[in-house]
Amino acid sequence: MLWHVENRFLPRTAAFFDLDKTVIAKSSTLTFSKSFYHGGLINRRAVLRTAYTQFVFLAGGADHDQMERMREYLSALCKGWNVQQVKELVAETLHDLIDPIIYDEAATLIEEHHTAGRDVVIVSTSGAEVVEPIGELLGADRVVATRMVVGDDGCYTGEVEYYAYGPTKAEAIKALAVSEGYDLARCYAYSDSATDVPMLESVGHPHAVNPDRALRREATLREWPILTFDRPVRLKQRLSAFSLPPRPALMAAAAVSAAALAAGVVWYAARRRATTASA
Repeated sequence: MLWHVENRFLPRTAAFFDLDKTVIAKSSTLTFSKSFYHGGLINRRAVLRTAYTQFVFLAGGADHDQMERMREYLSALCKGWNVQQVKELVAETLHDLIDPIIYDEAATLIEEHHTAGRDVVIVSTSGAEVVEPIGELLGADRVVATRMVVGDDGCYTGEVEYYAYGPTKAEAIKALAVSEGYDLARCYAYSDSATDVPMLESVGHPHAVNPDRALRREATLREWPILTFDRPVRLKQRLSAFSLPPRPALMAAAAVSAAALAAGVVWYAARRRATTASA
């Protein structure tokens, strides 16, 4: 539990979270494949291929070569897509697709970091059009994500403007530390993939979350904490759980209400008898 509240006289701090398989249980980009299919952006064959890619990603993570192939495939796939249509499809299906796969443990950590006075930054290889609304849903303060080149016609050209991956994530974090005044030695970072070792080692408090084999090995060697997140839960359910009193409190409240009602009935009956007698 992160109960320590940052001293307001010290430099600012932040918690940096990878997104896929760290905060949510799947690949954020691939999760929207059916939405893109129904929106006419991809065909059934592409849906099946993304489903297979999602399976491989979930089964064992993705190493550098797999991530490169995925980047090349998705870059070619989105060529010609209208950016505004993509944003609208993501907005329409965000809660249905992403809300149920947010890890309860990650949501709790985000809340604790905010309570401690730290900024929360999502750092993801997925595209900004997907990551930014997810970051807003999670209450993140900032987002670092991959950006595609957009042509004058408002459509993706298939080229990558900025790729938030591997060492680039660490560079983005260091740039934020300069612009926002973060003390990286007192910052936190969370990821599931060995490709994010540069990001993790750039902060003073790195954590491996559901790590792939390579990251688990690295975390063990460096004595980094290893966390297991395995409870996806809807944010609305979490809010409902926090807003409702515990069951004993509900029973006590019901008992008090019943006693008050009974007292009212007795008082009314006694008053009625007194009024009748005086008449």
